[in-house]
Amino acid sequence: MKEKILEGKLVEAVKATGGIALKFVSPNYYGMPDRLVLLPIGRLAFVEVKQYGEHPRPLQEARHGMLRRLGFKVFVLDRPEQIKQILEDIANG
Repeated sequence: MKEKILEGKLVEAVKATGGIALKFVSPNYYGMPDRLVLLPIGRLAFVEVKQYGEHPRPLQEARHGMLRRLGFKVFVLDRPEQIKQILEDIANG
């Protein structure tokens, strides 16, 4: 599945939960995840969307590690069947 289509499915699923999935753009700070997912009751996480079988580039991995060390959840999404579990993990804190 193309990354753009998968990203759209994520946005739709987040919206269905009452949340928003913001396109995350950080000028001059490359390698940040694609989406910032905000769910009800103050839950948030970053989601990197990849085409099936692709992996984050080394700079992206470094940014993911930095965010995790700061206490944020970071997910890599490459299959639509992962969306439900990712949203459950975010919602459960």
